[in-house]
Amino acid sequence: MAYNEEEILSEFDLAFEGTPSSRFPEGGPQDIKYNFFLDLEHGYCETAGSKIHLFADTARWVAVFEKNGYQNRGGVAGAELTYIGNCVDYPVNRYPERNYISNVSEIVLIDGEEYERIQNKEGDGLETFELIDPNTREIKVRDRYIPFDNDYRNYKKFGIEIRDYDNPKKLIGFGDLIRYFNETDPAIIAVTDDEIRRHIPRDIPKLMTINEFYFSSAYNKENPPSSVETYQLIAKVLTNQDISYWEPVLAPNNSWRNWESGNL
Repeated sequence: MAYNEEEILSEFDLAFEGTPSSRFPEGGPQDIKYNFFLDLEHGYCETAGSKIHLFADTARWVAVFEKNGYQNRGGVAGAELTYIGNCVDYPVNRYPERNYISNVSEIVLIDGEEYERIQNKEGDGLETFELIDPNTREIKVRDRYIPFDNDYRNYKKFGIEIRDYDNPKKLIGFGDLIRYFNETDPAIIAVTDDEIRRHIPRDIPKLMTINEFYFSSAYNKENPPSSVETYQLIAKVLTNQDISYWEPVLAPNNSWRNWESGNL
């Protein structure tokens, strides 16, 4: 066996702490490395969906954490893939001064130009900020045009609370839309297998996708992944290449409803 549970949990803990793994490319002295872990509470992302993809064979393993939502500082909706494993081709953003090496790949779902097109342009003050024009008929997600539901009551059925200040017409917010897609047709905003595999070996077998799981806050540093049932079970699944080890006792709580996000 080329790896074990202890090694996997150690890699999870390093990412949780933000410490670059020894598996990162060496890079140059001026390069900057970022090692991230799944964060459902990020202030700059109004989280919608999340899941975990597991890949392994007897020599290689990777856990890919997928999250999507509205990036309130970037003005786009996107999916974020966080890679932790022993065979990751780490994304590198290259600049003249230095390179930025990380374990995260970002995919744009709705770009800033499309949000600008559909943004409400009538009213005062914040009525024109991150709210969708009620006359919008469809919205471009990647290269598809998806019909737009402008009835706030349909959103409330899923617990999506429409902004109650400076919004007398009860318009749908940019982040509300992504959460609505996640609840009604999550495939609209899900990444493809090809996109996931851009930074891992093409031939590594996929074991499973975990859609519901127990999540422990990324900001509780006294509770690292190695002490959390979710990641302990993931380590067992990967080490044994056997999904029958995924038998969680703790109730899943990774729904966006359980975590405050996108509030900065």
